[in-house]
Amino acid sequence: MDDDELIAAIASGDGDGDDTALRELFSRHAPWLAVRLRKALPPDDVEDVLQETFIAVWQNAKTYQPRGAPAAWLWVIARNQSAMLLRKRGQPPVPLPGEDTEETGPSADPAETVLARAELAAATQALSGADRRAEREVWRLLYVEDRPVAEVAQLTGVPEGTVKSRAHRARRLLRAALHGAGTHSAEGGTR
Repeated sequence: MDDDELIAAIASGDGDGDDTALRELFSRHAPWLAVRLRKALPPDDVEDVLQETFIAVWQNAKTYQPRGAPAAWLWVIARNQSAMLLRKRGQPPVPLPGEDTEETGPSADPAETVLARAELAAATQALSGADRRAEREVWRLLYVEDRPVAEVAQLTGVPEGTVKSRAHRARRLLRAALHGAGTHSAEGGTR
């Protein structure tokens, strides 16, 4: 599938297909996005911006119009997520590549891209597997579908506190995977 088809599959929201499409889109584009974001943001912020970028992709796939390069659409989302993060902290926006040019897509150093791809491939697996089903479902409902905790609790049949715990665990697993620390330190927690 090309990128336009992946975004259409995400927009269709048919369960496993849209999850697979999102993972593939992430796998293709997160490495070069990370390399570009690292030019202006600290590593922890890059991870947060990437997570928020692909949550926004999931939420906004239905609005995507395949008129230009999908990479340009993704980069605009990443830049916007970066600006929102900095605004929340009261910091001025940081100039990022492509803000004053039409430069888009994977143009980073191939070695950096390979390293970033390896780091991010591990992160996409952090919530896969039968033992992470509960965290994955809570993450999807809270962060992808933007549902309130009370609604997620009702949908999953668990107390609100359990929803919050699972969401916290999911965020830690993703962050640890992006740090390359693995799931053990995420659960034992040094962050």
